[in-house]
Amino acid sequence: MSSDLEKTVLLHRLAHARTGDKGNRSNISVIAYRAEDYALLVAEVTEARVMALFADRRPTAVKRYLLPKIAAMNFVLDDVLDGGVNDSLNLDTHGKSLSFHLLTLPIALPAEHPQAQGQTDV
Repeated sequence: MSSDLEKTVLLHRLAHARTGDKGNRSNISVIAYRAEDYALLVAEVTEARVMALFADRRPTAVKRYLLPKIAAMNFVLDDVLDGGVNDSLNLDTHGKSLSFHLLTLPIALPAEHPQAQGQTDV
């Protein structure tokens, strides 16, 4: 993040997300509302930041796959579902709420971004 950034918003202002799971692995897709925001999301929503956000779930790996033609990215988080549906007493063993958690990631906006200037077209 550089010094010319003026405002921070939560990721949910710029994108939506979907979650899937298989065993103890969660897969979270982040899809930009506006294609113009994709480069910003790629810069801000990194493997390292996602790993840090989910640190309390102790993922053993986080891998990001970029999908620029649809302004999206997919994250695969290993070992975050307490063993998965059949092995966990956790109420959310499918991990569906993990996408909502990812959408709380703070995103620093450049000063020229419409939302940094008070415009809310999303």
